Amino acid sequence: MHTTLVSVQELQQHLADADWCVVDCRHDLTDHSLGQVQYQAGHIPSAQFARIEDDLSGPKTGRNGRHPLPDRDALVQRFRDWGIGNDTQIVAYDANGGSFAARLWWLARWLGHAKVALLDGGWPAWLAETGLASTDAPARARGNFEARDPLVRLLDTGAVQSLRNDPNLLLVDVRAPERYRGEQEPLDPVAGHIPGAVNRFWQANLTSPAESRFKSPRELRAELDALRDGRAPTQIAAYCGSGVTACHLILALEIAGLPGAAIYPGSWSEWVADRARPVATGPTP
Repeated sequence: MHTTLVSVQELQQHLADADWCVVDCRHDLTDHSLGQVQYQAGHIPSAQFARIEDDLSGPKTGRNGRHPLPDRDALVQRFRDWGIGNDTQIVAYDANGGSFAARLWWLARWLGHAKVALLDGGWPAWLAETGLASTDAPARARGNFEARDPLVRLLDTGAVQSLRNDPNLLLVDVRAPERYRGEQEPLDPVAGHIPGAVNRFWQANLTSPAESRFKSPRELRAELDALRDGRAPTQIAAYCGSGVTACHLILALEIAGLPGAAIYPGSWSEWVADRARPVATGPTP
């Protein structure tokens, strides 16, 4: 069972296995149609396609962020549509260092499914190492997936508001440093960060943005131990712009052997939907 990462070689060995399901999560936050276009132009053979805006997110109300959690029952049906059962090994990939695929990884665990992993290096690594691409629509029998108790933790806005000044809680903003500092904000109406949060850009989990592979468990453990400063993983909560790339930090913690951190799914876009909530700017204190 793979629960964090799968290599290109491992996936290639199991590509024809009926109990493995590959899901393409390519996306662009400024062009929501791009992922589908890229998928249709070429994808890993047999891969399904997950739409971040629809399949992996719920309806927006204007107050619940840009990527609210999907309805659990609706997500279960989508998993079945993709041919997933409770014994299926799910492998998610994208072309952005796992920043979007990690959302599917976290959501599968939210539905109680542990057999889910990211393709390390994603689409670029797959294409470079195998040269295999398909434009065929996958044909899989409908799955019999059933949701179970969540394997992940989440905090709502009220909990973040209550706990953000608690020194025992480490609130981590995984957006780019310039967004955290409030110097620019390309997606949301207010710049800055939740007061009390520290910053660790999600790309810090990778060997390099260009290579898009995760650092080794030992490297991640050393860096994340320094970040948590003696706190237990259950005392860590991550957020981003809309609850998508925050999942990347949760995955990095799992790879480092530090499970149990929570996510604030609504993240910054939900936080600033109420202009009465406090906002901070500047570097990590």
